[in-house]
This record gives sequence, structure tokens and C-alpha cells, in this order.
Amino acid sequence: MRTNVLRAAAALAVATLGLAGCGGSGSDAAAPAPAPSATATATTLTMKDPWVKAGPAGEMTAAFGTIVNDTDADITVTSAESPASPLELHEMTMKDGKMVMQPKAGGFVIKAKGDHELAPGGDHLMLMKPAKAIEPGDEVTFTLKLAGGQTVPFTAIAKPFAGAGESYDPGHSMAPMGSAAP
Repeated sequence: MRTNVLRAAAALAVATLGLAGCGGSGSDAAAPAPAPSATATATTLTMKDPWVKAGPAGEMTAAFGTIVNDTDADITVTSAESPASPLELHEMTMKDGKMVMQPKAGGFVIKAKGDHELAPGGDHLMLMKPAKAIEPGDEVTFTLKLAGGQTVPFTAIAKPFAGAGESYDPGHSMAPMGSAAP
């Protein structure tokens, strides 16, 4: 059964790529489907609407978007990397009545046929110390690393974002909801 699911996922990925490519080759021959493997799963995990908060060199910032899982199995994102900065998977959680940021133990689990939002004030990809400023309009590349060793690359556009008072500096808590951002 799992082999059939992987074959179907691989065939769907190949068909989707064929529809997304530029036409005009004149060939009706379909590309052969790859052999069933763990990489077939990775081709159906995508990042929708990715963006990164613009910021100065050396200061923490974060990347956001929605991770979409079109497979019939849960997928865990165990880590991420970017040439722009060392990265950690982070979450915002309540501790002692305050919202605090912390590493996400166990990674992000994206349920089968589901999605997982990375958003300000919630789960995010934390750029720990960008080597250079990330300016609005910059394109920043990322790679999600999945349990099992697969990877999913994506590019995010940098945006200016004042946010809701959240800070990605260690030890800083979020402003209470409804209050003005500093």
C-alpha cells in the first residue's frame, strides 16, 4: 500500500512539474516516474507565500510562510539552513504569563494533507545572526531538512515588518495583545 502511495505521489509530482513548465517542446512523451523513494515525499512538501522580516546585520530576524503537505503521511521538519544565517526552528509559547520564544522541540510536524503556518508571534524559522543586512526586496534562500534526510529548498522575499511588538532578541517577551508596538 505504501509503495502505491509513493508511486502516486511521484507521478503527481511529475505531472505537476510538466504542467508548470514552459510549453512548446512538441513532445507528448511523459517523463518516466521516479522509483518510489523517500524523495517522492519531499517533492510534495512545499512552502507557500514565504517571506523574511528585513533587518540589520547581526540582529535576529525570522522567516515565515505556510508549509503544505500534500502527502498521505505526516512529515516532520527537523531543521533548516540558509546561507544568510545560522537557523533554528522556534515557537512562541506562554511561560509565567508572558509570551516567550524558544527552540521547537521535535521540529514542526506537518500532518498528512495539511499545512503548518509559520507566522509572527508563532512558529517561525529563526535567523540567529545574519552576516549582512537583509533589505526589503532581498531574496533569501532556505532549505528545510526533513526526518529521513530529505530536503525542501525555497526562496523568501524580505519585507519590512513592524509586527505586533514581538522581538526576536533573547529574553524579550511580546507586548500584550492590543497594545501599541514600541
